[in-house]
Amino acid sequence: MVHLPVHASWLNQIEVVFSVIARKVLSPADFADSDAAAARLLAFQDRYSATAAPFGWTFTRADVNDLCRRIDARRAAGLTAA
Repeated sequence: MVHLPVHASWLNQIEVVFSVIARKVLSPADFADSDAAAARLLAFQDRYSATAAPFGWTFTRADVNDLCRRIDARRAAGLTAA
């Protein structure tokens, strides 16, 4: 079980990890049994943990403020639903 805050960015990061696992580790009919799948997942976990690096965020606080100003301007002009 993974306890996540309600922020979407955390959920998106978990989805990225599951996507990587689905594409690079698990494919249907790849394994004779669940023990083989478990072994592949554990091997991937060890390799991924050894090479993983923090994500370099490029969306800055100034970008967020600018986005909020543009959304507010569109709402004030009646271009988007509130």
